[in-house]
Amino acid sequence: MPTGFYISVPFCKQKCSFCNFASGVFSRDLVQRYVDRVCDDIAHAKSTAASLGATFDRSVDTVYFGGGTPTTLAPGQLSQLLSAVRNAFDVTDTAEVTVECAPGTLSPEIVDALVSNRVNRVSLGVQSFVEAEARAVGRVHNREAVLADIDRLHAAGIHNINIDLIAGLPRQTTVSWSESLDVAAACGVPHFSVYMLEVDEDSRLGREVMAGGVRYHAHEVPDDDSAADLYDLACERLNSAGIRQYEISNFARPAFESKHNLKYWTRQPYFGFGLDAHSMLPASDCNSASPDACAVRFSTIDDLNHFLQSRLPEFAVTSVSQAQALEEEFFLGLRLNRGIDLSEISRKLGCKLPAEFGDAIAELERDGLLNSEGSCLCLTPRGRLLSNEVFGRFIRSNEAQERVESQTAAPQLASC
Repeated sequence: MPTGFYISVPFCKQKCSFCNFASGVFSRDLVQRYVDRVCDDIAHAKSTAASLGATFDRSVDTVYFGGGTPTTLAPGQLSQLLSAVRNAFDVTDTAEVTVECAPGTLSPEIVDALVSNRVNRVSLGVQSFVEAEARAVGRVHNREAVLADIDRLHAAGIHNINIDLIAGLPRQTTVSWSESLDVAAACGVPHFSVYMLEVDEDSRLGREVMAGGVRYHAHEVPDDDSAADLYDLACERLNSAGIRQYEISNFARPAFESKHNLKYWTRQPYFGFGLDAHSMLPASDCNSASPDACAVRFSTIDDLNHFLQSRLPEFAVTSVSQAQALEEEFFLGLRLNRGIDLSEISRKLGCKLPAEFGDAIAELERDGLLNSEGSCLCLTPRGRLLSNEVFGRFIRSNEAQERVESQTAAPQLASC
């Protein structure tokens, strides 16, 4: 099966208050050292995988540059990274190649670098089309800059564009959110990612909200119920505009679903490079009659100085058992609107569903969180809002949920 590649670029012009990624503002000299190091890691990917008990297909059908803000790199550095991938692996002619961008960073030179390196998808970290909301969390763009970037990409022949939006930003109201959604639906892009603001200890804004403070406009963050209402409104507006929801946070026009992110949710192999990058590859020593149950998950460290100082990559590594693979099939596959096929999962993993899963499914159906039709199972609209509660019913160990959440969250969250 072809591999997906994820390349972490942890550099930004400035750190947004809501950001909980391993990213920040660093010197240009450090940036070049990082690019050189990642290129070297890509060149040695085969031996790295072998040392971790993993294997992978040299054929690559998705490449994703996440951040941070990859377009803060110099054009030559972007080209250096993209060339490293193409020199080391067999990137298919139809591969989806995505680069995350902050609005206002798409200079003519960057656009030329994207086109010359066959980038065919761009994800814009807009978050809000309302300037007061964007400014409140440290964004420096305005609506006009976003629309100008979209026009610039279209003129360059890049039409597969995603826009990130966040429900629950400081100062956000139903009226202002409706304004953002109206502009979004009218701008002609084929894909949107809509996230609810995460309040946790890993961002400055999250810590301030939890402390009940006022810095970073924390006191103007909508409560959980209001954020959920905003999310529901986004689902209604985007679906009505023909931009259909296909995953809890993602909406697309037909044939524009993110091929790379679908790898995470359907447990296809992907290989991550750079700071705080995550991977899931087939195990090389799998003796099971069900090879889909045999996988290795691993992640790199999240401290940039340590990452650059270490002579070789350092990884946290976990072998995925058949039981853990079953859990992953549920709480990753149920993110998709189409849901999961229980018969197909049993066939693929070579195991029967545990009795407690059947009990959980029946109870969640009674509670209006799951729908079933034959052997197919999917979340209801209410189930998507309470998805963590649903997923928790299919996790038999806290370690399993923490492992996959940590290794799949970063590529799914809003770009910076």
